[in-house]
Amino acid sequence: MPAWVLVLCSVLLGLAALGAIVRMARGPALLDRVIAADVLLVVVASALMVDMAAGRHTDHLALIVAITLIGFAASVTVARFVQDRRPR
Repeated sequence: MPAWVLVLCSVLLGLAALGAIVRMARGPALLDRVIAADVLLVVVASALMVDMAAGRHTDHLALIVAITLIGFAASVTVARFVQDRRPR
């Protein structure tokens, strides 16, 4: 893999992480913060995938699966918590 591709991926993932952290800090709502946390988890998982592609190994595969499952479970939990609970 060419070095410029790794640099480009690193810069783009860094910008995405910075944007997610800013959104987590500023809010304004709980759901905005939860979505930003999910985006940050995706960025971390993507960075691990880029590392696996660059190094031609699969050492981080279990960690990526765990990160995605935790992110999914957290999103579903918060969505159920915020859900409208009025009787219909």
